[in-house]
Amino acid sequence: MGLGHPHHHPHDGHDHDRGEITRRLVWVLAITATFTVAEIVGGILSNSLALLADAGHMFSDVAALGLSVFAIRLARRPPTQRRTYGYARFEILAALVNGATLLVVAGLIVVEAWERVREPVSIDGVVMLSVAGLGLMVNLVAAFVLHGHAHDNLNVRGAYLHVLGDLLGSVGTIAAGVIVLATGWTLADPIISVLIAMLILFSAWNLVREATDVLLESVPGHLVLAEIVRELESIEGLGEVHDVHVWTLTSGFVALSAHGVIDDPAEHTRILGEVRDRMARFGIEHVTFQIELRPLYQLAK
Repeated sequence: MGLGHPHHHPHDGHDHDRGEITRRLVWVLAITATFTVAEIVGGILSNSLALLADAGHMFSDVAALGLSVFAIRLARRPPTQRRTYGYARFEILAALVNGATLLVVAGLIVVEAWERVREPVSIDGVVMLSVAGLGLMVNLVAAFVLHGHAHDNLNVRGAYLHVLGDLLGSVGTIAAGVIVLATGWTLADPIISVLIAMLILFSAWNLVREATDVLLESVPGHLVLAEIVRELESIEGLGEVHDVHVWTLTSGFVALSAHGVIDDPAEHTRILGEVRDRMARFGIEHVTFQIELRPLYQLAK
């Protein structure tokens, strides 16, 4: 005997939100792709590593945003006989790829910065500062557009972190440009580039870790399994709760499966209803709960 919450499908109630998210991502993708070209040209003309590093990061943003859009659209496809959950988890795969890409970008920036420290080059601070200033405005707009959905969807968070990394990169590049113009100290360019890379690395690592946890079907970070078990065991008439599993299918879709033993078959419906209500307090709306009668449970043991 099992219990399934009526709103069990990962797409139910989310289509409107996903449509809005998709529109925002496409808009950010368009302005980011346009500016990436300008920043690459500016980096080459000014010979600035900080600017080229930021351009490289923005180029990875274009790929990340494109992947995020594709993932959301694919996730909206209905389930099939082979994929009974549909393609919902593809968004988590996209988040993992975006996080891994950020790690690579951060590493490449550090390597190139070391080369610049060993062999300093001349930098055109005016071009560097002008392009970086424009980049800051573009990234501020992009970050504002995505911010509202970044906390609820891991896939969007991956795209948002790319944009946020660019924003920090623009700030760092502006700082480097000011220092170069004011003092002529060109080492400020690679040093600030490394600082940017460290910030990107930190955000990317957290994203990869969270996406990996979802793929490994770990208990969501905001939930404690022991508390959930205690809550189930506190239901009158329900005992020996076991085989409890709590996992995230995709962002905003937390599921639970568990078994529990009862003595009175007449209490079956009431207990299942209470299980559903109590799990809803934890934000768990997809519940599969197997009821076992004590004599049969003891026989199976």
